[in-house]
Order: sequence, then structure tokens, then C-alpha cells
Amino acid sequence: MDKDSFREELQTALSPSLTADQLEVVLRAALDVHAPSLRRRVRPSKSAPWYPAISEELRDAKCERRRAERKCLQTGLTVHKQIFNYTKNVVTKIVHSAKTLFLQTQIATCSSSKKLFDICNRLTGRTKVSPLPTVFPVSELPDVFSDFFIQKVADIRSELDTLAVNSAAPTHVDASPACTFLAFQKVSEKDLREIILKSKPTTCPLDALPTPLLVENLDLLLPVLTQIVNDSLLSGVFPSLFKTALVKPLLKKSNLDVNVLKNYRPVSNLSFLSNIIEKVVLKQLLVYLNTHDLISHSQSAYRPSHCTETALLKVTNDILSALDGGDVSVLTLLDLSAAFDTIDHVTLLSRLQTLYGISGPALAWFESYLTDRTQAVLVDGQRSAPAPLVFGVPQGSVLGPVLFIMYTKPLSALIQNHSVSNQSFADDTQLYKPSSPAETHAAIQTIQTCILDVKSWMVENKLKLNDDKTEALLCMKKSTKFPNSQPSSVQVGNTDISFSSSARNLGFTISSDMTLNKHISNICRSAYFELRKIATIRHTLSVQTTNTLVCSLVLSKLDYCNSLLSGCPLYLLHKLQKVQNSAARLILKARTKDHVTPLRRTLHWLPIQARIEYKLSTLCFHFFSASSPAYFSELLTVYTPARQLRSSSDSRTLVIPHTKSKAYGQRTFAFCASTQWNSLDLPSHIRHSQSVQSFKRALKTHLFQKHNS
Repeated sequence: MDKDSFREELQTALSPSLTADQLEVVLRAALDVHAPSLRRRVRPSKSAPWYPAISEELRDAKCERRRAERKCLQTGLTVHKQIFNYTKNVVTKIVHSAKTLFLQTQIATCSSSKKLFDICNRLTGRTKVSPLPTVFPVSELPDVFSDFFIQKVADIRSELDTLAVNSAAPTHVDASPACTFLAFQKVSEKDLREIILKSKPTTCPLDALPTPLLVENLDLLLPVLTQIVNDSLLSGVFPSLFKTALVKPLLKKSNLDVNVLKNYRPVSNLSFLSNIIEKVVLKQLLVYLNTHDLISHSQSAYRPSHCTETALLKVTNDILSALDGGDVSVLTLLDLSAAFDTIDHVTLLSRLQTLYGISGPALAWFESYLTDRTQAVLVDGQRSAPAPLVFGVPQGSVLGPVLFIMYTKPLSALIQNHSVSNQSFADDTQLYKPSSPAETHAAIQTIQTCILDVKSWMVENKLKLNDDKTEALLCMKKSTKFPNSQPSSVQVGNTDISFSSSARNLGFTISSDMTLNKHISNICRSAYFELRKIATIRHTLSVQTTNTLVCSLVLSKLDYCNSLLSGCPLYLLHKLQKVQNSAARLILKARTKDHVTPLRRTLHWLPIQARIEYKLSTLCFHFFSASSPAYFSELLTVYTPARQLRSSSDSRTLVIPHTKSKAYGQRTFAFCASTQWNSLDLPSHIRHSQSVQSFKRALKTHLFQKHNS
């Protein structure tokens, strides 16, 4: 398309007073003029994507190669054979250079790890196409899936309504907050530009303009978009144009039967501008919630300095502390069915008002945002009729997960009433209770009673606890002896859940004996799989491109929740170190016998042990800067000397807790973090850095020099 003419068309047609619907009409009309939809017959082509850039040069080189080949066959002279080999090498080098440059450009411009995975899979021939049911005609699939997804939620709601009649939900009244949130603030053009440019440039078929084209012309569109966003925020009305979602059915696991509809999950896609408005709202909402501490302390999702790793650190620390004291712990991982899809709008709006102080135009905006929404299923380019969504928060939305954790806030207080500990990350809830071996049956009974109350509360609030998919672990030492029989299960509803030897919790494998063998084996297997994929295409990649792929696809696996590996046996860390060594040799094309320390130094990589030290030290710095989760205050304590000296003032030292065993007590986060922080010989200017970013930079340099001296 002629982008200059398109830009002139926009300059003429755009006006700051346009509404969302009018802007949609203007953009589609301009796009239809300058880039009309055309139907063309496309023949399958095996031409490589990097071929057009070198087509002329490659054609000439191939002609020279053919001439040299004919001459070589005619004469059989050695000199002509050498010329032929030379021309073959020229062709190979041209193709190799073009392919390498193309891949470097693609990987360098990748905005997410998902795209890197897709590129790597495509290059290695592992591209997966999501299969579709074969028992229905393709033309009927959109309506079939649409009816199934809508009916699934309706059936769950009907089941919950029936259960609610016979259920006595525990009563719990939360105090109303002293703060209020009456209205959203206007967003400036500068802030909106920053939000748009930081967003992923994904395009939905509902968008009037492809997102990259919108970003290219953002200077023209920004005044109109700012006015539309501010009109929505101040009027309390979410544009009806953005209330439709396109749903794509995706098979949950590759080994499931493709003809069973329940094996598919709906993946929603909303328009780009809808997500932008939600991000503006979310930014202001999170500032309000975090400023007034309105999110439950046991909820780690969508909060600064909170993540799956901090939630897991709290849980494993408590369980390891119990094992160190000779106790056992009952851990249950609750699973919800269609958690976001069954939320009751009336209850959610009431909770926003009573628990969070949201009222006025802000509450009206949320009501407008939730009501009159529709979704259509898109399969193979065909779309189903729009179906109304009368329950739940929008799938695939920016605000949906935050509204869910606001909706489920009363659960934390309900669980604590049973003296049961809990940690949550969005809809993943972990319940655990330590006890002595003699009182394990009583602890299990307490857990069961707690789960019954949780289930009753969920029924009352239109959430379904999936009994069959709930997992349970009895965490204990191998030498633990019970005075009576050892418990074998915990009852969830009407289902007996047998204790498992291990379970996957927020991406981390927890074993009942709290050893890390299985988790580290899973990491190594997954990392080597990615390394083998990259190795098959290494000859076409530069060092920098290979480094990017390895860091995104392999080292990210080694670094995920690596603070939980502190204190584990060295032979397990050695397995991870071997993975990192293999990755370094792959990037720099080194031999197996080459020493790996110079390679790591070249790549500026910290070894595995140092990466764990880096993570622990960063978490401790967050604690001292008062930006760590509230539950870390139960684990870390600042050392206060009995007699204050000038040399010890503000020394930032932690109290090392007393432990009994190396296998459990000295693996707790409280012990490892305190020991690591106190023993790390950090200069004062690093310990007192002004920001987390400056601390991380100085800390990495310090550890790099320490481990490479």
C-alpha cells in the first residue's frame, strides 16, 4: 500500500471529537481505499523467506556453477574440477550469509519469548498445527464450539445454583475500607503513547487497523485515542464496540482426543484498543489498591515485587521449617473449573463497592465494562454468530485476572479462621498445615473442614472447586514414624485425594520428601531438549543470535525459581551446571574437552551457584528497601546489636535463625537468605544502592569478579 497516501487520508478525515464507532468507520474506510481486500489464487511455494533478497546474485552464481560443471564434465581436467568446487562454495556462502542475516533480523526484533519459541520450532521443523475435530464439517465447527463453550458455563452455573440451595456458606463480613475511589483520572497523550508503545503489537481480526500500521501513524491518531479513552473514563461508559471477543479453540494437550470438545479450551482475543483502555484503568486501579493495601497479603499476583517465586518461597520455607522441627505438613493444591467464566456480576460489583470503596463513575465504568458482552468463535477463517456473556470476567482481558483476585479476597480470611496457612497466585491456591506425626490425622481433619467451608463459599459465590483435579502431598522425612497408621488421603468434597509423591505447583515440582531431584531432572530434560533443537540450526546462526536464543529458551529455565535451590546438595547443582556448560559450548562452538570458565567469562555468565546467590541477594535488598512481600517480614529479621556503635549503624545485617538439620533447616529461605546476605562481602555503596536496577548491576559485577578471580 502507499503509506504516504494513507497518511494523507487520515490527516483529512481525523478529528479529536470522533467517537470510538466513528473512528472505526474512518479507519476501515481509509484502509479499504488504500489496501482493499482482494481474493487471489496462491500456489504453494517452497521458496525460502530469505531468497528474494539474494535472488539476482544467487541466480548469477548458479549460472557460473552450471557452466563450471559442464566444463568439468567435458574435459575432466583437475583445474576445471577445482573451478567447479569453487563456484559451489560461492553459492553455499551466498545462501548461508542471507539465511544468517534473515534469522538475525527476525530474532533481534522478537518482542516476546513466545515468538522465539515459534521461530526455533519453525526452523527445526517442529511447527505444531492445532488439530480440529473431524466428526463435524469445518463449516459447522464455529457454531459447535460456540454452543459448547456457552453451555459449559451455563451447566456449571446451574449446578452451583442447585448446590447453593442445600449449602450453608460460612458468614464473614469484611470491614469497609476508609478510602474511596470515585472516578478515574484523565490520561495524558504522553502516558497513553507510552502505554501503546510498551504493549505487544498483536492484531485481532476485530481491529480496524493492523497494530503495526496504527503505531506508525500514532502521532496522528493519538489525540483521537486520548479523547476516546478519557471520554470513557470520565463518563463511566465502556465503548460497546470493544465488548466483543473472538475465541479460538485450542487443544489442551497434544495427546488428547481431538473429537472430544471438552479437551479444548477457549482462547480469547480482544481488540488492541480495548486492551489499551483496560491498561489505563488497570494502572490507576493498582496504584489505588497497593497504596491502601487492599489486596490480601497471601495473594501474590499483580503486585509489585510479588511473583510465583516469592509465593513458593513462603510455602517451602514453612514446610522445611516444620520438617526441621520433626513435624509433617499436609499440602493441598486446589483447582477451579472455568474460574474466570462463572463469576457473578452483581456480587462482583457489590464487592468492589463494599470491600474496596469503589463507587460513583468508577463503579459505573466497571458495570458498563462487564455487561452486554459477546463472544464469537473463529475457526479456519469462519466466525460463529455472537453469543451473549452474562457471567464471568472477559477471557483474555487485561482486567480479568485482577477483578478475579478482588472477587476472591474474602477467601483468605475464611481460610485463616481455620488456622490453616495459604498462599495464592491468581486462581491457584495452596493450603498447608504443619503438625506433629501424632496429630497428623487431626491436621488432615482441619484441612478437610477448611476445604468444605471454602467449597461452600465458592458455591455461594458461583465458583466451582474441581475435586478430582485437586492434588495433595504429605510432606515428611523418610524416617518419620506415625504412632498409628500413616494417612494415605485427604477428602475433598466427596472425593478421596490420595497423597502424591510429587506435584507441579506454579511451575515448580514439589516432592513429598522435599528433595529437589525430580524438579532438577525435569529442568535438565527440558533444557537439553531446547539445546538439541538449537544445535540443529546452529550452523545458520551467529554467536549473538544463538546467545539470544539460549538465554531465552534455556537459561530462563535454569533461573526460574532458582532461589528455592539454595542449600541443595552440590551434586544436584552440578547437573544444572553441566547444562549451562553445554549451552556455552554450543554458542561459542567449543569442543567438549575445552575448559568452560573462559567461555562463561566471554559470555559474561555467572555460574549456577552465583546465580542463586544473585537471586537471594536481590530478594534481601527488596526486603531492606521495604518493597518485598509482607509475608517476608515473618521470614527475615534485621539484626539490632545490643550496643549501637557508629561502625554498626545501618549495617544492614540479618538475623540467622537457629536450625537443627542441614537437609531441611539450612535449606529454608530464612536461613539461606540471611546467611548469604551476611557472608557476601558487599561494599557499603552496593548495599545502600539507590535503586534495584543499580543494585543488580553492581551485584552482578561483584559476583562476576568473585567467581572469575
